[in-house]
Amino acid sequence: MCATYTPEQVDEYEQEELSSISDRLSANPQPALRWATVMTALVGVQFGAFIGGVLTLIDAAVIAITALVEIAVGLISSPLASAVVDLQRIVSGAIGGLRDTAGSLPTLLSRETIPNQGYLQSADGPWTGTFMGVEPAIAWALRAILIVGYSFGVLYWLFYGWQVFRTHYRRASWTPTDDVIARLRGHRWGQFGIFVLILFLTMAVFGPALGPTTVEQNIQSPYSAQMQYFDAEDGAVKTIAPGDANFESKSKGSVDQNVGVMQYDAYNRFHPFGTLPNGRDLFTFMMGGARITLIVAGLAIGLGTLIAASLALISAYYRGRIDLGILTTADGVISIPKLLLLIMISAVFADHWIAQALDGGLLLALIFAFTGWPFLWRAIRGPAFQVAQEAWVDAAKSFGQPPRTIMRRHMLPYLTGYLLVYASLSTGGIIIGLAALSFLGNGLGITPPTPAWGRAVSLGQSYVASRSWHISLIPGLMIVILVTGLNAFGDGLRDAIDPESEGTQNQEQNATAGTGGGG
Repeated sequence: MCATYTPEQVDEYEQEELSSISDRLSANPQPALRWATVMTALVGVQFGAFIGGVLTLIDAAVIAITALVEIAVGLISSPLASAVVDLQRIVSGAIGGLRDTAGSLPTLLSRETIPNQGYLQSADGPWTGTFMGVEPAIAWALRAILIVGYSFGVLYWLFYGWQVFRTHYRRASWTPTDDVIARLRGHRWGQFGIFVLILFLTMAVFGPALGPTTVEQNIQSPYSAQMQYFDAEDGAVKTIAPGDANFESKSKGSVDQNVGVMQYDAYNRFHPFGTLPNGRDLFTFMMGGARITLIVAGLAIGLGTLIAASLALISAYYRGRIDLGILTTADGVISIPKLLLLIMISAVFADHWIAQALDGGLLLALIFAFTGWPFLWRAIRGPAFQVAQEAWVDAAKSFGQPPRTIMRRHMLPYLTGYLLVYASLSTGGIIIGLAALSFLGNGLGITPPTPAWGRAVSLGQSYVASRSWHISLIPGLMIVILVTGLNAFGDGLRDAIDPESEGTQNQEQNATAGTGGGG
């Protein structure tokens, strides 16, 4: 016969669990201290970049939450909605100030520490302004390799921290997570997906330091500064604005107008991916596009997953008419063409601040979230119904726990794996959609001059068969690699969570696993 616990006894038990972890840390602090010391050092050398990235994400989340609140409140009171927007501007302004301050902090792998922008003093050198006087290409490659290696090192150390916790401080000697991670460590396709995700996250977080120049200097404000270069015709060092240098460094498919992959232009600037038809650096453009793409895709899939998970739990718990109502709503949302809906909403919000937030990305994120949740909801509805029928859920009901607690504590943890799998698979579709909208232009997609991968593909479509093939090919390959990596990560995570769904099984079993175990 099962023992019955009062709420007070449950609270005492939870407090005992918390204090036991503290006791284990106090009894054996050396492993935790060693790990924390190294982690502090790793974060400290790039503290400004980390804080800047975190503040960027916080600012995007604040803007998204404000948009939803403002739309809801606007139906009741226009002055109150205006007050919400004013509050958002104050908060975003404060976050922007903190981000600028964080960006000014010196870091070990910054552009200032390992500079790559310089100029020749004569036709035969030497280089001035670059790291230790080496060529800009070498200085840039050194900084890029160190940044990528640093990112992988930090993430490995975080994983090692979990191993330290599991070995020295976790009460249970085994949890299902151990088996999931063990299977994932032997899943090469899933590891490829993890590698790709880390690489693109590095681009988003450390994009300003990874590029041979900055988005602000090369794309957004190319006439706000001056640069020096060696003029071979006059044999002297001259000064020019980056915008004027861009005008003379265009890639338009001809011999005289093309700066290709891993080449220098006439102004001593190195371009790893070449230049665009307007002369801007393609690598810098792609790094800027990585940040806005991942922020918008993250907001869209995060909000869509939240809606899908909430409705799946409600459907499974209450069933009946509530489930039928959600099913009817989902079918209605799916029946609306996304492109038509996007054009309609863009026209409605053309003069609204939401259309300008995140350079047009916020509106796109909201549209993708509110049109994509039915697919996620359908994927996890079956597993949610299965969990709702388990004995522990019935026991929690008999103990008098409220529905919200039952759904959060006893049902949601068993859906998290499914959510991660289907969210990673759905994110690829969002990224392709963002690129397609930016490719089409005409007010759709990310607002210029903010970099967008699809716009780069569009700019180079006329030069695919020419010397300037790099303009469309490289952004297209990056989109393909990222989407493939997301799918690989989702496949690996699915196989790690459910071994019966691995690729060694037949196609019918894979199809069953892909729908949530037949749900």
